[in-house]
Parts: sequence; C-alpha cells; structure tokens
Amino acid sequence: MIDSRTAPYAALVLRVTLGALFLAHAGLKLFVFTPAGTAKFFGSLGFPPELAYVVMTVEVLSGIALILGVWTRYAALVGIPVLLGAIFTVHGAAGFFFTNPKGGWEYPAFWVIALVAQALLGDGAFALRPSRDVEAANGQLSVAPSR
Repeated sequence: MIDSRTAPYAALVLRVTLGALFLAHAGLKLFVFTPAGTAKFFGSLGFPPELAYVVMTVEVLSGIALILGVWTRYAALVGIPVLLGAIFTVHGAAGFFFTNPKGGWEYPAFWVIALVAQALLGDGAFALRPSRDVEAANGQLSVAPSR
C-alpha cells in the first residue's frame, strides 16, 4: 500500500537527487574533462565527437528540469538513452560492479531503473510545472492533473 500523504515527497526526493546526479555528471564533462576532451573520448569510442555535446546538453537540461519539476516524466525518459549508451559502450565490458577497473554497469543500470521509477511516479511535491496524466475513464481518455 502506498501512503498517499508521503508519496509525493518520496517522488520529490528521487526527482531532485536524479537531477543533481545529471548536473554532477555534466559538470564533470564540462569542467574536468572539458567539452573538447569529452568529444575526443566519444570519438575514441567510434561515435561522432559532436554526440558528446548532445549528451552534455541532455544531462544539463534533464538535470535542471528534474530539480525544478518541469516536464519530469519526459526529463527522466530522455536521460535513459544516455545511461544505456554508457552501459553498452563503456561500462558493460568492465563487468557488473562499479568498483571494477573502468567502472562496471551496476551504477548506471540502477540509475536507469530510478529514472524509470521517476517517470512512472511523476512530478511529486513542489514541481514548478506539474505534468498532466492521461487516464482511461470509461473507455475514453481524459486528462487529469497529476497528484
């Protein structure tokens, strides 16, 4: 049974945490590895170097949107391909545990699951732009504000 009094706050905690993680990862790419260095790394993986700029943009925009509670479900879903890409191109070959050399896929996989949970939960409390849920009612679709 879900406690409807505290569930919005649980979604809020998850939403803000996921947003902060996205901003931290974007910050690592922007300020430590630098955009040029990140692009070079993407190129070394066989990707177009320009893809690095797309990934950094997704991380920044998704992070901000999640923290603020703007288009939460979409922001969570848009981040999933970035993490799946990290699993399949970098972390997957390193094994499961993230403590393995070159980091395993355990952490990004957990992050994907958390993003799916956020997309299913919705905005939570204190969202600046609460999304609207589509609910089936008597065989017809109706739009109701999310709770």
